[in-house]
Parts: sequence; C-alpha cells; structure tokens
Amino acid sequence: MEENTEKKVSHKRILQGKVTSNKPNKTIVVAVERQVMHPLYKKYYKRTKKFMAHDEENACQIGDVVKIKESRPLSARKRWTLESIITRAK
Repeated sequence: MEENTEKKVSHKRILQGKVTSNKPNKTIVVAVERQVMHPLYKKYYKRTKKFMAHDEENACQIGDVVKIKESRPLSARKRWTLESIITRAK
C-alpha cells in the first residue's frame, strides 16, 4: 500500500502591510507599500495599494503590521484573509 505523504504547496500570494481601518465588521483595510524603479531616472519611489481582508475575530487594531493571504472572493471587494499579526500598534 502506497502512502501519499507529499504536502500540498499553496500558490497563494502573501503580502505584508499596515492596518489603516478596522471599521467594517470582520474586515480590515491593509495598506501594502512597495518600491518601484522609475523607468527613465532609475530612482526608487514608493507605491501604496489598499486591500480589504477578512478578520474573523476582529483582532486587528489600526497601526498593526499584518500578513494577508490571497483567498476566494468573500464579498464585492474582499479577496484576502488575515494570515497573522506581526507587530501590534503602540
């Protein structure tokens, strides 16, 4: 008898960002910042994008640094779930 002991690898994206809002119930808004190089001047500048993520326990506060994971569509604008809280806001 063969036993399948291989782990399934998840190909879902994981992003890290800062919580900017926790007003909706079981939802957080996370601002993810990335650095982009200018095509002509080769200088790096920051780009920010906001993602709505599902927070089942309403555990996050504004200012927390969190990891979010890609998931199935949960509502009209929610396609991410809270993976973990990295640091708490002071």
